[in-house]
Amino acid sequence: MTKRFSALAVSAAIVGGFFITSVPAHAATAAGQGDVSVTAAVTCDKAKLRQQIAELKRKAAQLKQLGETAAANRALSDARALQKRLDACIKAEDESAKPFPG
Repeated sequence: MTKRFSALAVSAAIVGGFFITSVPAHAATAAGQGDVSVTAAVTCDKAKLRQQIAELKRKAAQLKQLGETAAANRALSDARALQKRLDACIKAEDESAKPFPG
């Protein structure tokens, strides 16, 4: 009886140790995968991004005409950042359509 109890106690300790050490690692992996799936699930509004880029470029041209070169450069920088986001979104959509990227 004592041998069975000892074996049961050791088994419970091993299983408990396994769960204690594996749950945080599992939770971190799930959170990382959740972030990827959330960003993959978000679709880009390409038309809206293109419109914002065009508006920023138009604004930069007006500011440059008025002599506000620093503000024009900021607007162009924002337009480049949006263009980069649009390109990344298009690339992500293209790659997600393929079953085996590469």
